[in-house]
Amino acid sequence: MKKKPSKDSSQDKEKNSLPKRARRYASVSAQAASVGVRVAVSRALGREGHSGREAALLRMALGGLKGPLMKIAQLIAVVPDLLPRDYAAELATLQADAPPMGEAFVRRRMVSELGADWLSRFKSFESSASAAASLGQVHKAVGRDGRALACKLQYPDMEAVVDADVRQLGLLLRLFERFSGAVMTGDVFDEIEERLREELDYAREAQNMTLYGTILADRDDVHVPVPVPALSTSRLLTMTWLEGEKLTDEVIKARSPEARNKIAQTLFRAWYKPFYTCGVLHGDPHLGNYTVCPDDSLNLLDFGCMRVFKPELIGAIVRLYDALRDEDNAAMVEAFRLWGFEKPSKALVKALSHWARFIYAPFLDDRITAMAETNSTAAGRAVAAQVYAELKKVGGVSVPRPFVLLDRASVGLGGVFLRLGAKANWHNLFHEMTDGFEASAVEKRQSTLAF
Repeated sequence: MKKKPSKDSSQDKEKNSLPKRARRYASVSAQAASVGVRVAVSRALGREGHSGREAALLRMALGGLKGPLMKIAQLIAVVPDLLPRDYAAELATLQADAPPMGEAFVRRRMVSELGADWLSRFKSFESSASAAASLGQVHKAVGRDGRALACKLQYPDMEAVVDADVRQLGLLLRLFERFSGAVMTGDVFDEIEERLREELDYAREAQNMTLYGTILADRDDVHVPVPVPALSTSRLLTMTWLEGEKLTDEVIKARSPEARNKIAQTLFRAWYKPFYTCGVLHGDPHLGNYTVCPDDSLNLLDFGCMRVFKPELIGAIVRLYDALRDEDNAAMVEAFRLWGFEKPSKALVKALSHWARFIYAPFLDDRITAMAETNSTAAGRAVAAQVYAELKKVGGVSVPRPFVLLDRASVGLGGVFLRLGAKANWHNLFHEMTDGFEASAVEKRQSTLAF
């Protein structure tokens, strides 16, 4: 019998791929530096109107690079005023799709993960990828037991690529911080780096998948795949295949308004039930991370970007809602403090409250509304501009780490609801999740779950 390749030695080779890492540094640095110089010159000469052109150049430069930098760009693009508006808009258009690996490449990768006899462990395996993204690609297969399977195979050298990209991210954030003056980016960088490195660990993602399957087991409108440990490694995640359609514009248009409303409400519960009951948040509400079934139930597909929050932080979110509803400034200050904003001044709280009122607006209005009535893109831009101006006046703010994924999830889901054109009583949905909230109950549940 042939000996299996050592996974550890294979990973060490990839981790220490210095030539590839150096090329990655050079490529990203050159592109970013080129745009950075243009931005600096425009700012010095007062030509702010040219930022749209420079932002487009940055998107073109980064969009040509396969790997997690696209994921980074999408993440920072949704943090309000972390980047100038033109930059955020351009970076938000970056897609996570990447050219798939060829058949020979796939065979070599599967040998490195499961051994030379890997193909005999499946009844069938499709060599062409059914989906390709920034960190890996998915192949459909059939197990020896006849189950339809999805095999998520990580691209080679991704640890080296991530290492290079997060270093360049630090450079980009420092550049934008100098020009912005409204947001300090140190904690933002730390949060993005940690989450991105976690996404490389498919064994961890399998645990996340099992956790979500447990939390959502009582819901028949949300389906979570089941990992197959015997056919998985830290860079290959094999799970049961869930059949469904991607939520493209064509699929959305083909659904009735009632069906679109149902899908939106299912998404809301799928994202926020784990959060408010167990302190667990899926931080990537990207349209590619779920599919819809003929009965309008949903398949959740990707569990790489997940964060566990302290129960006190979740309590602060509920407290902020109460403070906004009751117009209680003292409670608002305490809520922001618990969120991680250190010693929030009166002026800082005023600035932050504008964004909070925008995010919470659908939940404060006890009636059936379309998300566009309170959280349209135009309204978001106007609020962001107001917050940006006020933050500059108070000398800027350091964004707490928990805020990054919380804001990404809320803004990202809001964007999906806008795209669906969904209507709901968002107030009732929020209260369904939060009424009777007790931090001690969340802490107890967390102690019984395997994180």
